[in-house]
Amino acid sequence: MEGPQEKRLVDEVKKVRERFVDITQDCISDDELEQFIEKIVKAANRGVSAIRNVTMSEPNWSYGQAIFFAATVLTTIGYGRVTPLSDGGKGFCIVYAIIGIPLTLILFTALVERILIPVKAFLYFLFRKLGHVYQAFYIQLLHLVIMGFGLLVFFILIPAAIFAVLEPSWNYLDGIYYCFISLTTIGLGDYIPGDSADQPNRALYKVATTLYLLTGLVMMMVVLSVLYDIPELNLGFHFYLKSDPVDDERTRLKSLANMQGPGLKYTKQVNEAEGQPSGQENFRPGAGTYQSFQDKDIGEE
Repeated sequence: MEGPQEKRLVDEVKKVRERFVDITQDCISDDELEQFIEKIVKAANRGVSAIRNVTMSEPNWSYGQAIFFAATVLTTIGYGRVTPLSDGGKGFCIVYAIIGIPLTLILFTALVERILIPVKAFLYFLFRKLGHVYQAFYIQLLHLVIMGFGLLVFFILIPAAIFAVLEPSWNYLDGIYYCFISLTTIGLGDYIPGDSADQPNRALYKVATTLYLLTGLVMMMVVLSVLYDIPELNLGFHFYLKSDPVDDERTRLKSLANMQGPGLKYTKQVNEAEGQPSGQENFRPGAGTYQSFQDKDIGEE
């Protein structure tokens, strides 16, 4: 898929270079042209564009751009388009990342735990409304689909449309591509908002993009946490050996819905071998049935 595109671009660059050499053969040699192109490419790789006589509406290292760069370092997105050029900046970036990345992960974890409170409340609401009709797995799957759809719409599709409007050279697919690559922390760096030479309010634009990235990453972690709480979809459980110890997390997954208020209570019960202690060698993730304990609760009351 990419090979023909690269070949077409190589042929186009060769033609442009040959045409330029033919026009300027009495003024500049091929070696001088090679040195000139090398300097231009090196500067472009560091975020300094040579177009429009090396003039931009705002410099790369304005305060807004510095905030954007700091956020990409702390979130490990790391576009690599604008990087520290000085030795002092490179050294500080190393120390800053060593201290800042763990603290950022702690902050994100704390935020996710608090956001999961209303998210799980919504799951319990679905259990109360649908628990008498569907099994717990299907209700959890519906909950995951709703959360994933919200992430897709509000943090990929809508922002992609905004970027396609604000960025002069982006189409809608470019916007979707940028949002996905950024929120998954891949950070290829081929598309970065606000890097055009005539971008107005560049610093403010960079700060707004930074807020979007931080919020989007937190919501991505929330959706992944919802996925992790469904043992049938948690691929890690399928790689446990029978001799592996059963930890608190696997034990907690036995009880999928501890609901309060009216309605049936549904709990996933793992089938155990007869005479085998609960949660030991014959534990099989994903196995078991869903049973209602309404009668039990009424009897206890």
